[in-house]
Amino acid sequence: MSTLSSVWLWFTDVSHWQGPDGVPTRLGEHVQLSAESVLIGAVIALPVGIALGHYGRFGNLAINISNVGRALPSFGILVVAFQVFGLGDAPIVTALTALAIPPMVTNSYVALREVDPDIRDAARGMGYRELAQVLRIELPLAVPLIMAGVRTSAVQVVATATLAALIAGGGFGRYIVDGFAQRNNAMLIAGAILVALLALATELGLSGLERLLVPQGIRLLMAPKLRRASIFKVA
Repeated sequence: MSTLSSVWLWFTDVSHWQGPDGVPTRLGEHVQLSAESVLIGAVIALPVGIALGHYGRFGNLAINISNVGRALPSFGILVVAFQVFGLGDAPIVTALTALAIPPMVTNSYVALREVDPDIRDAARGMGYRELAQVLRIELPLAVPLIMAGVRTSAVQVVATATLAALIAGGGFGRYIVDGFAQRNNAMLIAGAILVALLALATELGLSGLERLLVPQGIRLLMAPKLRRASIFKVA
């Protein structure tokens, strides 16, 4: 039997879609771990990047720290967190949050710095206070670049959450690790396909959210800057 046929039979086996090891259960675990990590990362990273971008201070330091964070291997962070927290979701979420923060810090900083200085001056001339200027003028213009960072972080987190299975965690990584241990290529490949599909769904879902948040006029205005923002994405 070919590998492709084996994978197809694995997906069409009803037993793989029910119970504690079924696809819906593993999907819920994977989404929970990923969503928690991205949300925590956003709460930490976005205010920092937005504030630094607005004031234009310590930007190089923030980007350099973010680049160092990108260089740290997620598996290494996971092992250290496991030694500190033990089994459970805590070490997994810690490692994934550390992975999520750098792209969001970098993109939110760059997004605020890319706002036209003339627009800032006009807002001040109209009497906008500091917070109102950020919330009502700068952020609407910066949302496309900020969302590019969020999408990058979310897709990376979804892909890397497969490592959770290495410390007895759940998610689609369970199929990959167990399939490798049992020499079950159909399970292993099925797990990889499910992770890829979830990452694609995450990208498309966040792209749709961005379209809802950003008026079409601003999207057209920011299109060249969004293309340049791709340099901040991590392969």
